[in-house]
Amino acid sequence: MIWTKGWKLQRGKYTVRQQLGTGGFGITYRVRDLEGNQFVVKALNENLKNMVNFPKIEQDFLNESLRLAKCYHPNIVQVYEIIQENNSWCIVMEYINGEDLGKKISRRGMLSENKALKYIFQIGEALTYIHNLHPPILHRDLKPPNIMVRHSTDQAILIDFGIAREFVPNFMGLHTPLLTDGFAPIEQYDKLAKRGAYTDIYALSATLYSLVTGQIPTPAPARNLFPLAEPRIINPAISSNLNKAIMIGMRLKPNERPQSMREWLSLLGNKSQTGYSKLESLLKSHNWLEADRETWNLMLKIAGRNHEKWLDVSQINNFPCEELIQIDRLWNKYSNGHFGFSVQNKIWQKIGGNYYASDDTWKNFGYLVGWRKNRAWVFYEGLNFSLNSPSGMLPRSVYSMRITGRKKRFASLMIKLGKC
Repeated sequence: MIWTKGWKLQRGKYTVRQQLGTGGFGITYRVRDLEGNQFVVKALNENLKNMVNFPKIEQDFLNESLRLAKCYHPNIVQVYEIIQENNSWCIVMEYINGEDLGKKISRRGMLSENKALKYIFQIGEALTYIHNLHPPILHRDLKPPNIMVRHSTDQAILIDFGIAREFVPNFMGLHTPLLTDGFAPIEQYDKLAKRGAYTDIYALSATLYSLVTGQIPTPAPARNLFPLAEPRIINPAISSNLNKAIMIGMRLKPNERPQSMREWLSLLGNKSQTGYSKLESLLKSHNWLEADRETWNLMLKIAGRNHEKWLDVSQINNFPCEELIQIDRLWNKYSNGHFGFSVQNKIWQKIGGNYYASDDTWKNFGYLVGWRKNRAWVFYEGLNFSLNSPSGMLPRSVYSMRITGRKKRFASLMIKLGKC
């Protein structure tokens, strides 16, 4: 049964707003809960119930949800719960307000090298994460349509773990017949073949190929007859370094490709950190006041909240880990461990702070870091912006720009940092 707009799930907990897409195995819907929050619900296609191997299909579907549920990474779609509706299992996931890269390049054509690399580095980090889980996981379906980009932050999110599998590196394993021509490496065409990170490396290299050329690469089995055109022939604007990295990542023989995602990403060079140059300069010169303000400006820019001038809990929950950690590292480095979000988190944890902490716990924290004195909160301008101030006093402007809900926003950031 296909759910229509207004259909109630889980006894009214979720209301269907829109059908997002239909695949061979699943149907996805945008839904809202009772508080107006948006989610995506993925359900099995009803037509599959008539198939002889439906129990295996249903088990694979549940395994997908379990694999996703144990993944927590800023560039991987988040699973919230698994529900059953009309005797069918469903996955409730975060709703990503954005566009997949397949549609983006169909609409705009090839991307610039810098823009493409921004997305590839983020997805490369997500793949590094799942390759290093215990047991490790291969995505096995990397392609532009399976990468969503948030409109608000331009953040790339890896989706659709439908054919992802746990693996033992270089051990023989069964490959499902599901794959995408142009992005699947040669070993996925064999029912029994070795598995390794090199499988996803080929697919991510092919994805990068598609982003900078606007074309789908030649399918792996056809490449002996029809050699793959180097991306620089199609798009002369890309660098020779990028061209080389793509061709190495797309070598037909698995043992000739890089054997880890980190190794392949290193071929692309270091990701530019120029966006942090002003903050680093201010911290290096110990201009703590301006560094604090620059930290806030950076976080607003990263979250796409320049106009609003503040972050709520949902934006903090979705703040990119990579950016948050980089900001914290700079504060730690130039204050010699005196300032930074991680310093604040250690103090917060020590006094038992959490999302539901009492006002007394919050006030106690304020005294410890110098935000509160003589039973009152210190005005921002009254803080001592020096290393003589209490440990953990900075960054502070993140929590100062909006008074209401300050404790919850702070606690949310500490939880986010812990998960990163």
